[in-house]
Amino acid sequence: MASAPRREVLVVGGGIGGLAAALALARRGAWVRVVEQAPAISEVGAGLQITPNGSRVLRALGLSPESVGVRALAVEPRDALTGRPIARFDLRRAGGDYFFVHRADLIDLLRQGAEAAGVPLRTEARVTAITPHGVELDGGEHLSADLVVGADGLHSVVRRHLLGDDRPFFTGQVAWRAIVPVEQGPVARIWMAPGKHVVTYPLKDGRLNVVAVREEAQWAEEGWSHRDSPDALRRAFGDVALNLKAILARVTEVGRWGLFRHPVADRWHDGRTVLLGDAAHPTLPFLAQGANLALEDAWVLAREILRDDLREGLDRYQAERRPRVSDAVGEANANARNYHLKGARRRAAHAGLWTLGFLAPGAFLRRYDWLYRFDVTADG
Repeated sequence: MASAPRREVLVVGGGIGGLAAALALARRGAWVRVVEQAPAISEVGAGLQITPNGSRVLRALGLSPESVGVRALAVEPRDALTGRPIARFDLRRAGGDYFFVHRADLIDLLRQGAEAAGVPLRTEARVTAITPHGVELDGGEHLSADLVVGADGLHSVVRRHLLGDDRPFFTGQVAWRAIVPVEQGPVARIWMAPGKHVVTYPLKDGRLNVVAVREEAQWAEEGWSHRDSPDALRRAFGDVALNLKAILARVTEVGRWGLFRHPVADRWHDGRTVLLGDAAHPTLPFLAQGANLALEDAWVLAREILRDDLREGLDRYQAERRPRVSDAVGEANANARNYHLKGARRRAAHAGLWTLGFLAPGAFLRRYDWLYRFDVTADG
């Protein structure tokens, strides 16, 4: 990689996007620090999918996705009410490496990479304000930086600094996430039912990731996530087929999330602070792109602030990333509708999927060539 101007960069947030940005920036010569408000750089969430566009970034950063993931073979839409498969699409035709990964394992891989690149990672450091020369931490300590990267997620302090108090809105979807000791081949199964769906796919060590989503009118609980009862999950999906019920019966611990998001930010930077990942463009999980888009953001940001003029580089970063992430967010929103169809529209959609899978299975994945085959690392 080329050498960057020796800029001092402070990354706020030790998640996937923040650690990837820290690693990418450090490898280009910037002096980078990461501050994270949690007690440790870790992630206790469930699984995620690293699609080919994301795996290219990991490899370009010198990391091995196969060391933490299961190589994906296929995606299989199913009727959740009957349990029967509708179609099967070969993910080996997706244009690159596709993996199922536990979020904590990916965080650990990125953390190790950042530490090996000499990036200091400071935990229990909550940013309370953006200052003209950096940030202020809870307790009054000031940290200086030429650039502050807001990789601090949906409730980003950096986003509020740039855009004001635009609170995230509830999308009308609630998700339960769990991991169960169930063996399943390297296939992502999308179990679709009216008003709800379940996605299952394998992780390493014989575990199965389960994400169950249902439409709900409101989210009234305090906060945006909490622990829930496995029986509450099973009641919410009490009308599904026996083979799916058998998976849900193995759930012993489950978390419940209200799915919130912001619109894609109109303004991503002010010349001294910049947004990345969910802080700029939170997306529903129905295209499996949240982590992948954050990885792409990290690469482009590091590449563009190589320029002598920081503001011009940040302008190019926003101009390149905003149209692409807007397209991905729109596609995820469409899937939220398509997975939950009812009545005649549901029957027609399932018939169309079956026909596509039988007559032209490659056409399904070609719809996503713009997403999966995109190589953000091609320009160096």
